[in-house]
Amino acid sequence: MRDERIGKIANNLLDYSLDVQPGENIMIMVYDEGEILAAELVKQLYAKGAFPHVRYVRPKVQREWMKGLSNAQMAQVVRWEEEMWLGMQGYIGIHGETNGSEMRDVPEDKNRLFAEAYRQIAHHIDNKIKGMRINYPTSALAQKANMPTEAFEDFYFEVCAFDYRKMAEACRPLYDLMDKTDRVRIVGPGTDVSFSIKGIGTRTAVGKRNMPDGEVYTAPVRDSIEGTISYNTPSQYKGTLFENVRFVFRQGKIVEATANHTERLNQILDSDEGARYIGEFAIAFHPNILQPMGDILFDEKIAGSFHLTPGQAYDEADNGNKSTIHWDLINIQRPEYGGGEIWFDDRLIRKDGVFVHEALLGLNPEQLDK
Repeated sequence: MRDERIGKIANNLLDYSLDVQPGENIMIMVYDEGEILAAELVKQLYAKGAFPHVRYVRPKVQREWMKGLSNAQMAQVVRWEEEMWLGMQGYIGIHGETNGSEMRDVPEDKNRLFAEAYRQIAHHIDNKIKGMRINYPTSALAQKANMPTEAFEDFYFEVCAFDYRKMAEACRPLYDLMDKTDRVRIVGPGTDVSFSIKGIGTRTAVGKRNMPDGEVYTAPVRDSIEGTISYNTPSQYKGTLFENVRFVFRQGKIVEATANHTERLNQILDSDEGARYIGEFAIAFHPNILQPMGDILFDEKIAGSFHLTPGQAYDEADNGNKSTIHWDLINIQRPEYGGGEIWFDDRLIRKDGVFVHEALLGLNPEQLDK
């Protein structure tokens, strides 16, 4: 891995994404691998007069810790964590996955205990402080992408070092259009679903919270979704790889859910009352991310895709849905994936993954990646 590229990524994270100021406390959390990027971030944070804090999470250890969790222990952890996070102005999570199935045998009741107890802290991190999540180009991630490690590193630095200022400008028309839209209809193979997004609020995702990035998102009016959706990309969630996920909605609720692991899918959707409702609707457009690799940070940005997310809504685009889960499931609408259409208030805005509305042409790959 070439050091100068790590330096550029770190600079992009601190200058553009977090806009770090002197005296700020920034937590760097490294999940498994990522020491090289963490060390560079520490170096640059000190140079800016900020205060870096570093934590390491090792999944093999975390697995054993989670399996033995109790209510009393979790209550103690939350007391410590709340005080610490209230003193942070920023957060960078570096996810250097070496085995995506490491946590697979953690009992569901332990996952639920942790998620429920940590919910308010996670909400604070996601909504009240500056934060970034970025993957680290490990061999395991390259394997997910079905690429040699060196080729994946090149891809990783290309998509993470994208000109996100240009992207932010280009997606403004989609933000404006989505923000004044009432009815959305999405059609495609196995999919015909409609809902309202009126009055929810819209946000752009252009390198300020995730890296890579590239989407505009809102949320459906909670009880407005009707119809069926079939997701055509795999998704690994809580240690299980799901494929061919299909939902049927009535009055916003997922009343039927099937997949290659139907029983496990429904266990997740039964985590709490909000898990069977949708907390996010997003349209994605990163021009250099084209194929799914089973990693959500990349897959949710695929050009020509959208996601409808069961679970927790974001504060800035809040439909009132609360849940311990937030599961971005992806549908790609480019022709090689079966095509599809997105309609806003009975007007076609994107067909087969290509924006056709005249105000949105600048988001198509040949324009955005000039």
